[in-house]
Amino acid sequence: MAPAPDHAAPAAPRRLAVLGAGYVGLTTAAGFAHAGHRVRVGEADARRLAALQAGESPITEPGLAALVAAGVAAGRLEFCADNAAAAADAEAVFVAVPTPEGAGGRVDLSFVMAALAAVAAVVGPSTPLVIKSSVPPGTAARLTAFLRELGCAAPVVVNPEFLQEGRAVQDVLHPYRVVVGSDDRDAAALVAGLHEPFGAPVVIGGAASAELAKYAANAYLATRLTFVNAIAHLAEAVGADAGDVLVALSLDPRVGPHYLRPGPGYGGSCFPKDVRALVAAAGDHGHDLKLLRAVVETNDDQLDRVAAKVRTAAGGLQGKVVGLLGLAFKGGTADTRSSPAVALAERLTAAGASVQAYDPAARVDLPGVVLVPDAVAAAAGADVLLVATEWEEFAALEPAALAAVMRGRAVVDARNLLDRDAVEAAGLEYRGLGR
Repeated sequence: MAPAPDHAAPAAPRRLAVLGAGYVGLTTAAGFAHAGHRVRVGEADARRLAALQAGESPITEPGLAALVAAGVAAGRLEFCADNAAAAADAEAVFVAVPTPEGAGGRVDLSFVMAALAAVAAVVGPSTPLVIKSSVPPGTAARLTAFLRELGCAAPVVVNPEFLQEGRAVQDVLHPYRVVVGSDDRDAAALVAGLHEPFGAPVVIGGAASAELAKYAANAYLATRLTFVNAIAHLAEAVGADAGDVLVALSLDPRVGPHYLRPGPGYGGSCFPKDVRALVAAAGDHGHDLKLLRAVVETNDDQLDRVAAKVRTAAGGLQGKVVGLLGLAFKGGTADTRSSPAVALAERLTAAGASVQAYDPAARVDLPGVVLVPDAVAAAAGADVLLVATEWEEFAALEPAALAAVMRGRAVVDARNLLDRDAVEAAGLEYRGLGR
């Protein structure tokens, strides 16, 4: 995918810095460079840095490689090994470093604090330090106090990302909304103005509101997915078809069609971590988010239900071969972080099965899991075939080609991706979710 057509150039192109060239940082930097700003990115990993300086993207994401190459070629996108050097003359500094899950689901802020400490002595007193990383409510106040202890008077602004893997470039260049939060109005206005070329609605509020907005969005979507899986499970129990139920639900304008497909559970780098972080943050403030605790529990249960469905289809798992289609947490990405497909593979091998897995982009190294070059190889000799990731390639498979090499007859479609009639016409037994 080539970069989108040029946006309107910013009224006053700015010098920006981005700390961290990971998924969020690189996409953010490339998007700002595409919009006309000059962006310098700090990246400590030597191998990643070398690729970026050559105009190459080390991240698999549609359209990102072209956007990076264009920014480098235009001289608007630069990469360096030192965060302080990246931030030295910047008019705004974006912090896009990891915020991994710590003890009890709480967010580990050590990377954010280290990044701020690295630039505290080189930024001006009015230069916004913009937090792109996902951080729980109250973090901006904590970081401001930390900076003041370092003698840095720069304001902290929260500008959460809302990127979807597989369409992150689209989300940066054509965002649904931009959220900016700070207790410094001038700093918030500057950051909001940087996004004007993208033409999106801008929500400006306090820092805690912006922090909570990111977690609220992900928690809501995770809740919606979990609700859908619960309805699909009930549909099986009562003899209903979840597909019909969810179509009827989607036609209600108060609901809409998005995130209404059953699956093996939510995954990825954001939903699991952010839901647990929000539960932990609420607990730290004396509030029990019982709803989200139930979401976490129900999502874990969904993996057990799918594994049980495979076990039943195979007539037990000890000594059986499972063909696994998919390893990424969703189609269109190589990301296996908190992937339901990987979690299922672990459950199946723990129960005594051998797994032969194929994914168009993702790779893993797991005991009992053998990676194979294509879907037919995954099906070869399998007692049961499990569709765990919704790659379009899988929807286009010829069931007859799978049936010709399988030892068993069962197909467990944990994404309701395949054509049931075509699967059964090939002599295979189709088992979907909610059907």
